[in-house]
Amino acid sequence: MFLFLVAVELENVFIDTGEQSKFHIARHRRIPAMRLTARMLNAFFLSLICCALFGTTGFTAEPAFPKTVTRLQSGEPVTIVCFGDSVTGVYYHTGSRRAYTDMVGIAIRKLYPQSRLTMINAGISGHTTVNALDRIDRDVLKHKPTLVTVMFGLNDMTRVPIETYEANLKTIIQKCRKTGAKVLLCTPNNVISTARRPTEVLIKYCNVVRKVARENHVPLCDCYQQMNLLRKKDEQEWRFLLSDEIHPNMDGHKKIAEMIVKSITGETVSLEDVEPPLPILPQTRSRIKANKPIKIIAMFPMDKIIRQAFQTVAPKAKLEIISWDVQGKSLKQIRADSQKIVRPQKPDFVLIAIPPNALQGSPAEDFNDYSWVLNYSLNFGKPTWDCVVVHPSVFSPANVNARLSRFVQRVVRAQDLSLIDRQKGNNQSAEEIITNWLKKQLE
Repeated sequence: MFLFLVAVELENVFIDTGEQSKFHIARHRRIPAMRLTARMLNAFFLSLICCALFGTTGFTAEPAFPKTVTRLQSGEPVTIVCFGDSVTGVYYHTGSRRAYTDMVGIAIRKLYPQSRLTMINAGISGHTTVNALDRIDRDVLKHKPTLVTVMFGLNDMTRVPIETYEANLKTIIQKCRKTGAKVLLCTPNNVISTARRPTEVLIKYCNVVRKVARENHVPLCDCYQQMNLLRKKDEQEWRFLLSDEIHPNMDGHKKIAEMIVKSITGETVSLEDVEPPLPILPQTRSRIKANKPIKIIAMFPMDKIIRQAFQTVAPKAKLEIISWDVQGKSLKQIRADSQKIVRPQKPDFVLIAIPPNALQGSPAEDFNDYSWVLNYSLNFGKPTWDCVVVHPSVFSPANVNARLSRFVQRVVRAQDLSLIDRQKGNNQSAEEIITNWLKKQLE
């Protein structure tokens, strides 16, 4: 009821579907008698959207898949396959180790700790629904899934005719249903509009997903609509959910996972407390165990500090350290360097230490450039090497203000990477902090 009353005051806020709202029945000036009806209808549907997005105290929606929920609650085996493109797959924009498929699993296990859940990621970069049909048997159906989530469109919109896209979605549904699998259709996330992927074209493809879901009686998770509501609420916060123009970062993937889980179970769950994956240095640890050399790319001054730390903690480790000079460079210059330096070297361990004075743009510009430094410092996809960011407070706590500190923490966490930070009251030198941290990771 509270959300409904708030929504009455927001009667002219509509989800951007590219069409005039069907519920805005009449212009108030022309038909005054319809004013209350129009306002109440607008408010009612907006309140439903708010509930779907944020939930309310004690509010639970009807699950789209009650039999699947029963299986989860009773501990019967459940297999969920997430089928899609690079937004679904595990790539650099979420740290190259996890994606929303993993987050869906974490969220469901939060709700149903007794569940016997298997999550399978069937997302491949660059793929369309055409590719999906070529590989659905080997990548999806062979796993005998209980439920398949389907999210394609960001590549289809660039090269698959919209009629073919619609037909392919219907075929995917039919193939899944023939094996007894349930299907959840998902609209793709919204994007920063570009010449290659203009928003007005994406909207048309999203409308096709909605149409196919409606006509085929398939539950829908409208990620585009829900992400767009977040965008309308706060443009900058929405931008901080993206790693680049089209790919959500891990913060964005957590939102998508929350939406999908709400669609499946009817339950609201938060993933804000999910920390980056452990162990932090799996590649480095495995190289030490195998007595193999470790190739490290480290920004100044970490190139020298990490060598000293290894000499103390693991003196027998064989190190090849490549220095990455960032002194006196802007964040944009460091971004340009990162594209050339890291991936061609195929390192085992990358240490990012961006100087505070490198951040010279607006929050949105710095977030974009910082994200790209992290993107290029990771492998394109799995498996990736170790990558860790060092907070500037480790080197000079007096020169780091609260705004910069929160910014670095936000962008690093959004990429699902680990951050070496100076804890409040810690007066140790940078060398001591790094040595103690390394010792903990290699124990």
